[in-house]
Amino acid sequence: MNLDENFKEMPFEEKIKIMDGMTEKQKQDSLEQVKHTCKDYCGKCPSLIGTGETDLAFCSIGKSSLIKEKKGCLCNQCPISKMMSLRWNYYCINGSALELSAKNKDKT
Repeated sequence: MNLDENFKEMPFEEKIKIMDGMTEKQKQDSLEQVKHTCKDYCGKCPSLIGTGETDLAFCSIGKSSLIKEKKGCLCNQCPISKMMSLRWNYYCINGSALELSAKNKDKT
């Protein structure tokens, strides 16, 4: 199995450890790619529509200050969720994947 195949199978927490080694420019470029993908998911999410929110990529950046009501979630349909092994929903209300992962660790 090569690195790409191994990466696909890793849990979110292992993928984040690998990404910690990225330069700030690489991290920013990665976030921009995530935001581009998010236009088709976050941008069409029932919970976002009508709130005035313009940010995207809540799985990366965390909660929205404008989205307050759970009206539906498209997170589990997003290719970023699959690529990064994300297992949560409603990042716009609940927080980033890193925050949710840390909360789960605190419970164990």
